[in-house]
Amino acid sequence: MTEEKKRPEEHSASLANQMPEDPRLTEAKRYCEEIVTLLKETFGETVIVDASVQKNMYYAPMLTVQSEKIADVARFLRDDPRTRFDFLNDLHGIDMKETLDVFYFLQSFTTGRFLALKVRAHRDAPHVPSVTSVWPTADWQEREAYDLLGIIFDGHPNLKRILLPEDWEGHPLRKDYVQYDEGV
Repeated sequence: MTEEKKRPEEHSASLANQMPEDPRLTEAKRYCEEIVTLLKETFGETVIVDASVQKNMYYAPMLTVQSEKIADVARFLRDDPRTRFDFLNDLHGIDMKETLDVFYFLQSFTTGRFLALKVRAHRDAPHVPSVTSVWPTADWQEREAYDLLGIIFDGHPNLKRILLPEDWEGHPLRKDYVQYDEGV
C-alpha cells in the first residue's frame, strides 16, 4: 500500500516510527537503567519491582521498590554522591483497589535530576517504613497519607491524624470508605 492510500492512523504510526526518539526520553531511559543497576548492586536483584520513565514528570524515572526496603533505598539515594536526592518534593498515597500505593517524588539540587519512587502496601495490612529520618519533610506528608488512607508508616515519630479529628472513623480517601450520610 502506498503512503497516499494508507489510512490516517496508519500514516501517523509509520511517521512516528521514522522520527528519532526525543533526546530527553533517551537520556531519561539511560539514567533510569543506571539507577536501577546501582540499586540492584547495592540492595540485591529483587529490590526494584518495576521501572519506567514518566514523560509528564520532567522525564523522571519511576521505580517501584520493595516496600520493606524504602527507607534504606531513600537513605542511599540521599547520601550517595552519584545520586544526591536531597529533597523530598512530595509524598502521597493512592488507593488502587488491590493495594495502597505510596509515591515519593525526589529532587537533587546538586544534579538537577528528578526521581519518583513507588511502594505498594497490602490493603489489609498497609505498613510501610517511614522515611522521616531521611527527609524530615515526610513528617506531615506521611501523617496525611495515614489520616486519609490508613497507611501506617512504621517508625514515624508522631503518627496520628493531621486533618481529621482524632475520633474520626475510617479513612475518607479509601475506595471502601462508607460515608456518614447521603449528602445534599
